[in-house]
Amino acid sequence: MLNLAKKLTVFSSGKKGAKGIVAIWFIAAMLMGWLAPGASDYATSINESGLPEDSVSLKADEKLKEYFPEDKGTPALLVFTKKGEFTDTDFAVIDKISKKIETAKLEPVKSVVPFHKLPPQAKASFLSENNTTLILPVSLKENLERKSINETIEKLGKMAKAELKSNDEVKLAITGPAGIVADMISIFARADVVLLLGTMGLIFVLLILIYRSPLLALVPLLGAGIVYEVVNKTIGIFGSAGMGIDSQSTSIMSILLFAAITDYSLFIVARFKEELKKEENKYTAMKRAMEEVTEPILFSGGTVLAAMLVLFAAIYEPYRNFAPVFSLALVLIILGGLTLLPALYVLFGRKAFWPAIPKVDFTAEAKQTFWAKLGSGVVKNPLKSGFFVVIPLVIIALNTLNIEYSFNLIKSFPDDIESRQGYEILEKNFSPGELAPTTVVVESSQKLDLEKVQSLRDELLAVEGVEMVNPDFSSKDPMEAMRLDSSFSVDRKAVKMEIVFSGNPYDQKTFDLLNGIRHDKSKLINNAGLEGTKLYFAGETAKQAEIRDVNDRDTMVVVVLTTVVIMLLLGLQTKSLIAPIYMMATIILSYFTALGAGTFIFNKFFGYTEISYRIPLYTFIFLVALGVDYNIMLISRIKEEARKHPIKEAISLGLAHTGGVISSAGVILAATFAVLITQPIMELFMFGFTVAIGVLIDTFLIRTILVPAIMVKMGKYSLWPQKVMAEEADLNV
Repeated sequence: MLNLAKKLTVFSSGKKGAKGIVAIWFIAAMLMGWLAPGASDYATSINESGLPEDSVSLKADEKLKEYFPEDKGTPALLVFTKKGEFTDTDFAVIDKISKKIETAKLEPVKSVVPFHKLPPQAKASFLSENNTTLILPVSLKENLERKSINETIEKLGKMAKAELKSNDEVKLAITGPAGIVADMISIFARADVVLLLGTMGLIFVLLILIYRSPLLALVPLLGAGIVYEVVNKTIGIFGSAGMGIDSQSTSIMSILLFAAITDYSLFIVARFKEELKKEENKYTAMKRAMEEVTEPILFSGGTVLAAMLVLFAAIYEPYRNFAPVFSLALVLIILGGLTLLPALYVLFGRKAFWPAIPKVDFTAEAKQTFWAKLGSGVVKNPLKSGFFVVIPLVIIALNTLNIEYSFNLIKSFPDDIESRQGYEILEKNFSPGELAPTTVVVESSQKLDLEKVQSLRDELLAVEGVEMVNPDFSSKDPMEAMRLDSSFSVDRKAVKMEIVFSGNPYDQKTFDLLNGIRHDKSKLINNAGLEGTKLYFAGETAKQAEIRDVNDRDTMVVVVLTTVVIMLLLGLQTKSLIAPIYMMATIILSYFTALGAGTFIFNKFFGYTEISYRIPLYTFIFLVALGVDYNIMLISRIKEEARKHPIKEAISLGLAHTGGVISSAGVILAATFAVLITQPIMELFMFGFTVAIGVLIDTFLIRTILVPAIMVKMGKYSLWPQKVMAEEADLNV
């Protein structure tokens, strides 16, 4: 693979090859941009659970669909609220809205509660206890396209608001699964454009500051733009063939692409500039540069690719959907880094460096840079340098023990998004458990006895933490008769009940409570005298409790596999048994430090007491895989210098040669991930912020101080079993 890559880069660095490579990439981008769909056209719908097909909560959904087919659909909750209590005039307006939706007969709408036909006592059941908030449920058909859901929610909103013009005291917010989907579409439609433009603008500014050359700043953006078009359309083609694409993966993919292409550009330019000072012919200079840069680019890209491939081992759909998207992207990113970038730079030649054009000068003396001084200091005082880094990082990393995780997706939305506003209105005016009750399906092989069903309800109601179980099968209220009858299946062999927990349905304590009921369901069944029946639990709490378990499993599996795979790749690249161990250990330290630092900042400065449960795994995959890149670059240069110098001097020289370029690359990588801070989804904000912190820690502390300090202390064993030159007695670095 390495030999093939080197042959490819040699071809791309030649006069004819460079022109041919640029032409191929440019034509591919033009044709695919014209003919192929984009990745965002096939983004996965947000209302899918992501759980495996054999999960118990999805089986419960199937039972609901089997016995109560009229219940299935995607709920949209029209939430009406006012400062005072609802009056008869307000009810009359809601009647008009209910009738208008019913008579409109919108094709995607399955049903709407006929509020205008209900008696006053029934209407009151949709009102909060403080009489300030009313819910009008609308059910959309199953498996609608996201575009259809979005258009339907917009139409429902316009219908309702047209009637509310006559009553400006009542305000409307549409929430529920359908409202969330509609808002997600609009959020990402705006966010992706802002993200792409922000990333490109930031990279251009940083490159101008680093190089002070307009062409050197534009070439990587030109290369990244061409590669992006090919990647985006390639993923779109696979999406049209049925490959799952998560909305967030396309946003993060664009960040990774521009960051990686820019990093590869920095490495190529730095080495190209070195060779141009030794060689007049630009094609020869680029070939020599790529001889040394190809291996680290191939292996650094390969480690990220390997980490993404590991995600195929996950069983949670959002994690597994990252694998094909990023794997396809990375293959093309690596290919672009090894072919398109050297071809572009060699065609521009020395002119790319204008106004500071490098000239051949064998007499020029190397300047004593900051990185040379730092390398010398670390070599002379490795123990002090190492402890200077390790102690504070370990202390910050311990803050990960205080992390609290959130499983409530809607809390990740911006404050001004309607579906979140509607949810928070419900949260404020209804009891927490009423926001998302858990549905229990009781299935029997024979007709169910009403008294025994009531006995099971009593058993469930007696569980500590259960606030309410509906309906009450012993009720004599005539208004309840219709509700009781609809709770049974047509053949009376199944019945459904709703459990309202006293705690928030998305709280982990509620998950534990439901899991306890699941564990004791045989006891509950026997106590109720319903032997031979089965219980199934459906709803958000049931799904999120399973997602928590699946997430714990996936996190453990992916972390272990990623660590093992990356260490194996590091062993192949360094040809050492020892180097991968301390390289991986230091990267994991930077990961925990970033997570601990991020949690502290989110809590103390932004007031977030919880972070998304997906942040640790996302951060691990990207931070560990990307952190390896810079270690590979450093170790590659140290290995190169170790052919001619003793190991301590090789370490110092390696750090001096790579310090500027890798630190510049680290700043750009951190900055591009920090662009995610501008995104309206809190999960992306937290992810981008945490990765940015981790990259900076890895760039300026781990790679520049801790790894060199460890290598100095280990001496000739730092690359064992590779042989290095013996140390001189008195080495002046």
